[in-house]
Amino acid sequence: MTDILAVREKYKEITRKLIENQMTVTAMESCTAGQVASLITDTEGSSAAFRGSYVTYSNEAKIKCGVPKETIDKYSVYSAQTAIAMARAARDAFQADIGIGVTGTMGNVDPENSVSSIPGQVWFAICMEELEMVYFKNVEPQPSRSMYKMEVAGLIADELLKLSPFV
Repeated sequence: MTDILAVREKYKEITRKLIENQMTVTAMESCTAGQVASLITDTEGSSAAFRGSYVTYSNEAKIKCGVPKETIDKYSVYSAQTAIAMARAARDAFQADIGIGVTGTMGNVDPENSVSSIPGQVWFAICMEELEMVYFKNVEPQPSRSMYKMEVAGLIADELLKLSPFV
């Protein structure tokens, strides 16, 4: 089971490093529904680093916020291509140094996207100036929706902490 306090500490470290390095971050979140943004802003002074974010639970919301409809149509909303498009669109919209995009299915099949919706499969991307990383994770069943969101947020934090300026 996810260690919530450990995840919170990781985001505290991430936010402090962003502030120290005068860098900014944004996110476009679907399955985590703003959990990443919430964890970043739990640290005092986070307004120096956090530009804002989108919670785009539906395909239409993703498209309105800059994800090309063609990307979703061609690859599905649950894909590496959509995750990277989400991260890019958020980074561009908020003119941030780092963009994070996350999409996936937690718990049950999405009736709007049932062909590509596989419970536990999550894609997320991290876009920086000249670096774009995309990740696929199979998330073990969790006891609640909030634990799924915290588990995925923890996976994102683990990957962020491997990158400069966090190392």
